[in-house]
Order: sequence, then C-alpha cells, then structure tokens
Amino acid sequence: MPVLEHVRKEKGLDHTLALLREGYLFIGNRAAKYKTDVFETHIMGEKAICMTGEEAAKVFYDSELFQRNGAAPMRVQKTLFGVNAIQTMDGKAHLHRKQLFLSFMSQSNYQKLTQLVKEQWEIYSNEWVRRDQIVLFDEVNEILCRAACSFAGIKLEESEVKSRAKDFNDMVDSFGKVGSDHRKGKKARTRTEDWIKNMIEAVRLGQIPVQEGTPLYAMATYQSLEGSQMDQEMAAIELINFIRPIVAISTYIIFSALSLYNFPQCKEQLIKGDPAYADWFVQEVRRFYPFGPFVGARVIKDFQWGGMDFKTGTLVLLDLYGTNHDDRLWSNPNKFDPMRFKDWKENLYSFIPQGGGDPTKTHRCPGEGIVTEVMKISINFLVKQMEYEVPEQNLIYPMNQIPTLPESRFIITNVKR
Repeated sequence: MPVLEHVRKEKGLDHTLALLREGYLFIGNRAAKYKTDVFETHIMGEKAICMTGEEAAKVFYDSELFQRNGAAPMRVQKTLFGVNAIQTMDGKAHLHRKQLFLSFMSQSNYQKLTQLVKEQWEIYSNEWVRRDQIVLFDEVNEILCRAACSFAGIKLEESEVKSRAKDFNDMVDSFGKVGSDHRKGKKARTRTEDWIKNMIEAVRLGQIPVQEGTPLYAMATYQSLEGSQMDQEMAAIELINFIRPIVAISTYIIFSALSLYNFPQCKEQLIKGDPAYADWFVQEVRRFYPFGPFVGARVIKDFQWGGMDFKTGTLVLLDLYGTNHDDRLWSNPNKFDPMRFKDWKENLYSFIPQGGGDPTKTHRCPGEGIVTEVMKISINFLVKQMEYEVPEQNLIYPMNQIPTLPESRFIITNVKR
C-alpha cells in the first residue's frame, strides 16, 4: 500500500479497548483503512505510532533510532519478560548479555535439546495409548518443560512437573490479559522466580551440583560488562527467559497439529520424508498463525519517516502479524501454503514471527533455530510415530485474544503408536 504524504491520526482519546477487541488485527485494520504503513494512535493513555511492512521493520530495528528500554509496559515485564530483563536492554550491555544466550545456539546444543524432546515424546505418547482423551497443548507443555529444564541443568521432581509447566505457560498466556488472568501470570512468575533464585543461590554456595556449560551454570556465574555478578533475582529472570520460550513452542506445535488436520495434503507430503518440505512446512506455520502480535520500542532521536514525525521518547509498535501477512511480500498471504518457501530468499525484515533484523545485533529472538528444530521433531511424531483421531471440538483461535490458541487446546483420541 502506498504511504500517504499526510499524517494519519486516529480520532478519539484512547484506543486501548479497540486493541483488546481486535487483537492481532488492530494495526493491520488501520493500515488498510488509512492506506498507510504508519499511523498515530493512543494506547493506555499514551501516544503511540504503529508501523507495518518490510520497510517499517528496517527502520524499527535501527539501533540509532530506537531503544527497548522503557517500551515494555510494567504489566508485561511482571508476567512475560521479568523486570529489567534482556528484552529491556540496549547498546553494548544488551549485546554482551545476548552473547550469553547466543552461546547456547550451536548445532550440538540443538541436537542435545531435540534429543531430550524426542525422549519425552516417546514417554508421553506411549502413555497416551492408555487414555481416552488427550488435551495435546497441556501435554506438549509438559514435554517441553521437562526437556527445557533438563537441558538447562535443572532437576525437576516428578511431583512438580505439572505445576511448573503450568506456571511457564501462565506467564505467556497472561501478558495480554487483564483482571484475574493477568494476576494469574504475575503469581506464576513470582513462584517461578523464587524457585529459580533459590537454585541460583544453592549453585553459588556449592550446595547442589551443576554441570559447567549448562544455562543454570552460565546464569549463576555470568558477569556484566563491568565485571560484576548478576544478582540472584536477575540471574533467575534470565534463566526463565531461556526456559520459558522453549515451553512456549507448544503453541507452534499445536498450530502444526491444526495444519495437519486442516490440510491433509501437507501431512501426505511430510510422510514422504523430504527434509526440505519439513522446513517449508515449519516456516509456513510460523508465518501463517498468530504468535507475537507486535513489538515495541521508543524513539531515541527525532527523525521523519513515511510522512510521520518521530519525536524522542515516543512509543512505537511494529506489526509482526501484519507484516507476515502483507500481500506485497507474500502472494495470497491468507492461504496456508508451505511451497511458498521453496524459492524464498531469506529476508530479515519480511518474515518476522519472532522479530526482525540480525539476531546477533538486534532484539530479534536468538532462539529461532531451536524453535524450528523442536517443531520438526514434534511434527515427525505427529506424522510418523503415532496415529490418532481428532474428535469434533472447537478449533477456532480467536484473533482478539493475545496470545491465542485453538479454544479446545487440540484434543486427540484413540492414540496408537
């Protein structure tokens, strides 16, 4: 859509209710209405500029124009990220801490984690054959919680698996909610931070053994640019920021299962075992289905783009979902078609399910490789390692709920290995 020369401003004092009502479509609806890639609105009583599209993403991830500090609302920090975590940092301090996370993104670590995930799929799917009905999302949440904690160097007691998995999910599920649902996420984070803080302290005191090279060891011994050790609370927050996103892959796995159900021709292709098609399928799941709605930043110096004045301190939101469904970038974007990735030329700003830009230099999620590998091993189980039926249920995923998921959380029955 062509960018108009004059500035587009939404009428009205505040549009928070519209955001809650429209969810993932909030920015895209207005971009289409105003025929622009950038417009001004008001969220939570504050002026905000919304952007969408590839060119907007290129601007948004320019570290000379934007910073993340002060962009994430405290309600999101107290549920999803943790207060003052890596997502709120900028500059050299951010890059230094991000290297800590990137150090775990090697091929050998991918293989180690996916092996742990595979082992849990084996255990759980063997147990499912004895049950009448499986709520797949809840089970996958536990699978990934077990695998992520084991990889991180954390020993989970059998009695705590369900509660820990639920707390990790509640942190994610509540960040876009209000009222009791939001409070549930805050309580989940408090419980999890207390648990991990005690573990960090025990590691530092030599009270529990921990393997060098694990995320638990790394967070307990990490030193900042100034050479100081992270306090226990921050070390706990950042360890949670390693585990929580792995558990959150359960959402993509459920959307994968939904795709296999809705598009049986894709399942037939996956059965053939072409690894290239498996890659295309995974990427199309990440492009097509709603995950992160948008990301926020604040302007750090005045500039102009798209006919809009960006003033220092202004909150800016980049539309992730809308960019992944931009018909200038994706032919027939509302059609699920893994083959679109066959000849796709990788672009750091047009395909942004977990942020844009170079993950080593920007705030793009560094764990996308983990996401795709965990998805592939899980899809392989759903396609080749087990048979199951999908009974009648409500598989609608509301676009006004952030984050969203099929209402039934994907129920399966009559599981056979």
